[in-house]
Amino acid sequence: MNLSFFDQFTSPCLLGIPLVLLSMLFPALLLPTPNNRWITNRLSTLQSWFFHMITKQLMLPLNKKGHKWALILTSLMIFLLTINLSGLLPYTFTPTTQLSMNMALAFPLWLATLLIGLRNQPSISLGHLLPEGTPTLLIPALIMIETTSLLIRPLALGVRLTANLTAGHLLIQLISTATSALLPIMPAVSILTVSILFLLTILEVAVAMIQAYVFVLLLSLYLQENI
Repeated sequence: MNLSFFDQFTSPCLLGIPLVLLSMLFPALLLPTPNNRWITNRLSTLQSWFFHMITKQLMLPLNKKGHKWALILTSLMIFLLTINLSGLLPYTFTPTTQLSMNMALAFPLWLATLLIGLRNQPSISLGHLLPEGTPTLLIPALIMIETTSLLIRPLALGVRLTANLTAGHLLIQLISTATSALLPIMPAVSILTVSILFLLTILEVAVAMIQAYVFVLLLSLYLQENI
């Protein structure tokens, strides 16, 4: 019974072939097809406004040098947002519940921001490891602590996204299982659990959007530290 709750996090397969790549590319099919015109209908107008709003929010903490990352950060935000939201639909799979995928997104981008800082301003980047005015006796310990906190950043990005989405999916499945079990026995209690399930689903939609935004926002803040 307990193992069945985690079956939803298993990558689906067809004839032994993992379909995780298909589930990652499917949300892109929901977006309108590009055209040689800027605006063709109301849907493309809404899409352009949405992309502009996301890009504006992500570029707020960055200076002009960081605006070169606008396409990467906005694309990552849309990618995570569509995958997280489409994973809430019935009979779907959410690739962002896999730690391996989240780490594959977090580690290269974090490493790129770190290498940019070491290349452009090595003294300032290394200076973050040792706060100014540190007592001499505390210098080795602080360098080790700051280095550990720096290296753990990509792991924190991946684990945060994985844990929040996994917890939400498990709660939804647990309450829906309880609702179906209580319906023939105690209909009044099952109505209460249905209302809780409805509120939890709304909360999970908000979590899916917030976690996508937090993932990209933290990357932009890491970038700002190194440019």
